[in-house]
Amino acid sequence: MKIPAKLFIPTALLLVLTLLSSCRSEEPKKAEQNYLRGELPVQEGMVVFNQNCASCHNFNTTEIGPNLAGITEAMDKEWIKRFIQNPQQVIENGDERAVAQFEKFGVYMPSFKYLKENELENLLAFIHKFSEGEKKNTSNRTGALINPIETPIPDSEFILSIEDFTTIPPSSDKAPDTRINTLRALPTSEGERLFIADLRGKIYEITSESPVVYLDVKNQLEGFIDQPGLGSGLGSFAFHPDFENNGLLYTTHTEPSETKVADFAVPEGAKSRLQWVLSEWKSDSPNEQTYERKRRELVRVDMVSQIHGFQELTFNPNSKPNSPDYGLLYLGVGDGGAALAGYPELCGNSTHIWGSVLRIDPLGTNSKNGKYGIPKDNPFVGTVGLGEIWCTGFRNPHRITWDISGSDKMFISNIGQHSVEEVNLGVKGAHYGWPFREGSFVFDVNANPEMVYRPSEQDLAADFVPPVIQYDHDEGNAVSGGFVYAGSQIPSLRNTYLFGDIPRGTLFSAPLSQIENGQQAKVEKVRLEINHNPSELIDIRPNERVDLRFGQNSSGEMFLFTKSNGKVYRIVDYKRKTASSAN
Repeated sequence: MKIPAKLFIPTALLLVLTLLSSCRSEEPKKAEQNYLRGELPVQEGMVVFNQNCASCHNFNTTEIGPNLAGITEAMDKEWIKRFIQNPQQVIENGDERAVAQFEKFGVYMPSFKYLKENELENLLAFIHKFSEGEKKNTSNRTGALINPIETPIPDSEFILSIEDFTTIPPSSDKAPDTRINTLRALPTSEGERLFIADLRGKIYEITSESPVVYLDVKNQLEGFIDQPGLGSGLGSFAFHPDFENNGLLYTTHTEPSETKVADFAVPEGAKSRLQWVLSEWKSDSPNEQTYERKRRELVRVDMVSQIHGFQELTFNPNSKPNSPDYGLLYLGVGDGGAALAGYPELCGNSTHIWGSVLRIDPLGTNSKNGKYGIPKDNPFVGTVGLGEIWCTGFRNPHRITWDISGSDKMFISNIGQHSVEEVNLGVKGAHYGWPFREGSFVFDVNANPEMVYRPSEQDLAADFVPPVIQYDHDEGNAVSGGFVYAGSQIPSLRNTYLFGDIPRGTLFSAPLSQIENGQQAKVEKVRLEINHNPSELIDIRPNERVDLRFGQNSSGEMFLFTKSNGKVYRIVDYKRKTASSAN
């Protein structure tokens, strides 16, 4: 947003908000019905706020400007908008509240008519959400950081070029068209096969002609549901590394709460909103395009909400037969919303399954339910912790990938609350901080959940592993974990970890050489070229979530796709900007 040189916005908004915060009406307004609540408007409002207001205001103390906590509940929204747009007119019209404050301060504030309607709405949406969050600050913690990472991410000197690869058929006659979520490559003796799954229940094989249904999980399972929630349905799938011989495929999906007794149930007093289920499917003809299958259930887990359930399901692609990791299944399990639903003790705790990455042997039987195995080299075997857990301390471990170019590094992307997104290097037995950290910053479940706090010396001494990559919500909303490019077709992209932001579709890169625990890798924004035309993913369907995802085939080439419109793109080049493309 361009700021006219004659206006000094922080000072101006200080006067606006001084008026607003000191002139509270007697009856609270039903503010929730009046303010935008989508993630994109709130975060775009954050950008406006951080550019113009954050130097004077926060939501839990009076600094240069007033404390903004509760302001949108106390004041009528339309009055706030009128005053910001033309304070002098409101005063001269004799508004009692405005006149009283003008007499106190003796100065008119400049008009803000230049603000576009959507900019103003977004700004107020952000102020409302974060001021309401301060009501939850029962610990009375101060020092909240609205903009924890002030330095903006710089632009890369490279442009990523992508081309249309395929389009997945619509899975509903209602928006969104599709909910494609996971792409998998299956190397076989006859060549590579490529698959993609839609959360509404179908796994497609991408053939040279068109995508064809490989397995319709929804039609096979009476209890299958794909609502509510952005992540409900067919969550993920993974082929056993010996699939060509044993025909084993693994999937995760959601069912209604209390469909069956859960192997990991919510504690007494808590209510399950839904259940996540891990299944094994066996085919006697694994090389056939249609999948004749027999199913068995491995594990069932209760969730206290519909969010942050089972996420990535995957095998380590670097493991070989007879290696300790071969055939072991990794599963990211989110906190289920427990941290902010009154059950923070359920996550970030090795005695509970939520907020962890699991590592199990799907062919073993030494688990409590006898349906899978617990590897003897897992870190919590023989302790009070759960033997299934490989590492813990995650809010939403959305993607788990490995570098197949030689470093064998394990990447775990973890979606944050409302402040920081992170990428971690997977370490056996590590704790990554949630619900006590969001990124490298302090998170306090008893404080304002919309913000984070700077760690003290005592905080820094805690045994949490900080992320190797992080960015705040000026730059995006929810991290989309990616891959280290390991292909041969784009030499300039080698040794680069490519990832992005789910809702906004922003692309980021980081050099593999800098991704080490104990330091922050340099991150850059990568501009995009779609079918040889400079563009951005968000331009394809404006005002909608991009829902960005990444995929990689067995030779290391990469794809990206947009969940809601079924478009799959192939990455074809990574080239330096020219003078014309930089403009």
